[in-house]
Amino acid sequence: MYTPYRISRDHRTTPVGRSDQQVKAASRSGQYVVMGLVVLAALILSSLNAMAKAAPESFADLAEKLSPAVVNISTTQTVRNDRGGVFPQLPPGHPFEDFFKDFGRKGKEGQRERKATSLGSGFVIDAKQGYVITNNHVIDGADEIHVIFQDGDKLNAELVGTDPKTDVAVLKIDPSEKKGIKDVDWGNSDKARVGDWVMAIGNPFGLGGTVTAGIISARGRDIRSGPYDDYIQTDASINKGNSGGPLFNMDGDVIGINTAIFSQSGGSIGIGFAIPSQMAKSVAEQLIEFGQTKRGWLGVVIQNVTEELAEGLGLKNTDGVLVAGVPEDGPAFKAGIKAGDVILKFDGKTVSETRELSRVVAETDVGASVEVELWRNGEQITKTVKLGELEKAETKMAKATGDVDDAPTADIMGMTLATVNDALRQQFKLADDAKGVLVIDVDPNSEAAEKDIRPGDQILEVQLKPVSDVSDVKASLKEIESTDRKSVLMLTRRGLSSRFVALSTES
Repeated sequence: MYTPYRISRDHRTTPVGRSDQQVKAASRSGQYVVMGLVVLAALILSSLNAMAKAAPESFADLAEKLSPAVVNISTTQTVRNDRGGVFPQLPPGHPFEDFFKDFGRKGKEGQRERKATSLGSGFVIDAKQGYVITNNHVIDGADEIHVIFQDGDKLNAELVGTDPKTDVAVLKIDPSEKKGIKDVDWGNSDKARVGDWVMAIGNPFGLGGTVTAGIISARGRDIRSGPYDDYIQTDASINKGNSGGPLFNMDGDVIGINTAIFSQSGGSIGIGFAIPSQMAKSVAEQLIEFGQTKRGWLGVVIQNVTEELAEGLGLKNTDGVLVAGVPEDGPAFKAGIKAGDVILKFDGKTVSETRELSRVVAETDVGASVEVELWRNGEQITKTVKLGELEKAETKMAKATGDVDDAPTADIMGMTLATVNDALRQQFKLADDAKGVLVIDVDPNSEAAEKDIRPGDQILEVQLKPVSDVSDVKASLKEIESTDRKSVLMLTRRGLSSRFVALSTES
C-alpha cells in the first residue's frame, strides 16, 4: 500500500501519521546500528592484524632464551704449506688471512709442523645425549674438536658422522661434564615463507655469540655446492665464522643451518644461505643412528629436458627429467625404465629438473617401493621401483676404479682425465665404440666442479679442436699457455647432451 509522506521542519521526509518523538527514536536506533557495525569492523580488522606476522619490537627475549644453546666450534689440525714452510690456517675472512698466505709463499722452506686452529659455529640439538650440529666444512680434516659454550666452558667433542653432500656434521659431547646444557628444537622449514622474520646466532670472525636478524629473501636456491642444493636465502647478516650456526624463526625453532654467503669482499652484503631444517634434520638423524647417510637410489643417468628435446619427444613443455642412461644393476633397470623415458612424477611428486628429482629420491627410504610416472613413445606409463641404497652403489663404483689403472690419465684443471679403454667403457656404461677423453674424477673445490663437470663426462674438443686422448688435451693446453688467453673452451658430453664449458687457465 502506498504511504504518503510529508516534509518535516528539519526538511526530512517522514511518513504521515508518525510523531516527531517516534522519528527521533528511529533515528537514534539507526545511529546505534551504524556505530555497532563500525565497532564490529574495527574488531575484525584488529583480529586480522594480530594474526599477521609483524616485525617484533625486540629480539632480546628470543636471543636471551636461545643463545645458551648456540656454541663455538674450535678445531685444531697439523698443517704445512705446499713449499714445506708452515703457517697458521686462519678461519676464512680473518683480518690476517692474506698476510699469512703471502708470508707462507715467501717464507723459507722448512720441515717443522705447526698446530693451526679454525673457528665456526654450532648448536646443541639434544642436551641429554650431547649431540651438536655444525657444518662438515667447519670440522673437515680436524685432529681435535672443541665445543665452547656461551659461558666460556670448553668441552672435547667426538665426530659422530658427516655428510659432505649437504655439508652437515654431527658432534657429541659428554653432557655429564657440564651442568645446565640447553638445546633447541628443529622447526619445519617447509612452512617458512619468503618475507618471514628470522634470527641468526653465531661466531663471525671469531667474535663469539653474535645475534643478527633479517627476513627470508628466497627459497630453493641452487648455489652449485652439492647435488641436493635447496638453500634458504636470508638477508640476516652472516659472515665467515657463522658457518654451522642456527637460523631461527620467531617461534625459536631452527629452520636452517647457516652455511655460505655470497660476497666479493668476504663480508656480508645481505646474501646468506642456510641448509633447510627438513633436509638437515633427516641427515642428522641418519648420522646419529648409522654414522653415515642412507639415501634412496633410483639408478639412472638423467638430464634436464630442453625445448628441442621436448619437441622431439612429443612433450608439450620442458617439465620432467630425461633418462639418458640406465645401469644394468640398478633399481630402474630392474623395473623396466629405459633410456629415453621422461620421468614426470616420482612417488606422486611432480619433478621438473634433475636437481629436484635427485633430492626427492635421496630423501626416500631405502627399500621403499614407489611409483614412477613416465612419458614413453607419446604416452604416459607407470613403473614401480624398489629403491636401492646410494651409498652402497657409490662404494661399488669406487672399488671398480681399480680396473682403470692401465688407462693413460692426467690431473688437469681440477679434473682427472683418462683416455677411454674397455674398463672405462664398462665402468661408466659407455658405448662399445666410445673413444676419446673421459673425466673420471673432479676436485670438489675446483672451478670444474663449480661448472658442474662430473665423473663420466666426455671431453670432445679443447679450444674447438677435437681430442682423442689425454695427450691431445695436454698439447692444446700447452698451445694456450703461449697466448694471452685467460680461459680454455671445452666441449663436453653427458648422456645425450653436449655443452661448452669455459675454464680459467689459472685454475
